[in-house]
Amino acid sequence: MSAIRWELLARDGRARLGRLTTPHGVVDTPAFMPVGTRGTVKGLLPEQLRAAGVQMLLANTYHLALRPGAEIVAQLGGLHRFMAWHGPILTDSGGYQVFSLAGIRRLSDQGVEFRSPVDGSWLLLTPERAVQIQELLGSDIAMCLDECPPFDAGEAVLGQAVRRTCHWAERCRQAHRRADQALFAIVQGGLNLELRQQCARALVALDFPGYALGGFSVGEPPDWMYPVLAATAESLPEDKPRYLMGVGRPQDILEAVAAGVDLFDCVLPTRNGRNAQAFVRTGVLRLRNAIHRTDPRPLDEDCPCPACRYYSRAYLHHLFHAEEMLGPILLSLHNVTFYQRLMAEIRQAIASGQFAQYRAARLAQYCLDN
Repeated sequence: MSAIRWELLARDGRARLGRLTTPHGVVDTPAFMPVGTRGTVKGLLPEQLRAAGVQMLLANTYHLALRPGAEIVAQLGGLHRFMAWHGPILTDSGGYQVFSLAGIRRLSDQGVEFRSPVDGSWLLLTPERAVQIQELLGSDIAMCLDECPPFDAGEAVLGQAVRRTCHWAERCRQAHRRADQALFAIVQGGLNLELRQQCARALVALDFPGYALGGFSVGEPPDWMYPVLAATAESLPEDKPRYLMGVGRPQDILEAVAAGVDLFDCVLPTRNGRNAQAFVRTGVLRLRNAIHRTDPRPLDEDCPCPACRYYSRAYLHHLFHAEEMLGPILLSLHNVTFYQRLMAEIRQAIASGQFAQYRAARLAQYCLDN
């Protein structure tokens, strides 16, 4: 029996309203997970995340294996206790680092070796070790180790990545023992739909409790991504959750929900917040720009976050130019709140059968960049 349960509650076109039950709580889907790579969502307390509406967080196997070490986290009671987040957690396997850290890794069928940026030693991440680390961390959902290739890789490289990803998924499944943790597989294949569907068929045959779509938003134009994403999502089981990894622009989320995706994560809300960028309904506000220097308005009059309730755009502009740490904290909190409100509105629109109209209206609004 799986450690999780996903229920389909309503459908509007391909968009799905669901409920994901995990050992550490229930997640209403579609849902967005802020990224807590090293066991923390940068600059934000767990209680602030809960107040913003966050249901589930993501943490990273590779980074936590480097510091402080999975064995230490397990010794201290597991990742939930270690980071004082008692809701659901998903851990990525380190497969994305195959792409993002290509300059400091060695790849083979055995696994991937990374040169540690901490002390220069080599960390070997095999499918079995990736599973072991995630079991020690104690996340609710663990991910199979996969190979994430660049979007413009040649067909031979993409084919090798698909073959290796499927083989590693089998090894992860055989290694996985923890009954209170679900293991998801990851579909690769770049923008090659034939390879994507080949990968999906092989992984679906292994009967995982959930499936992720990896290898998107790695440099390809969004208009190239959308049709491949939609066709790949359609090839995954109807009765299991679908997770789009690392894709997080609001417009991309709307398109992916329309394709039937249930879970999302991305660093954008907090990374952009640290860089003085605030998401609002009409686009992105860049708070360093001089246009905001004397603006008394809040970021968003309807937003309940502290940045909007108590502070002006002018004050936030000042914080960034004065290099005060409160600026990144406030904008990160605002952006996380924005994303959670977006997902709540998406869920409501699906439930009422109005998602197509809601999506069109939001996309039409989203044009500002100043």
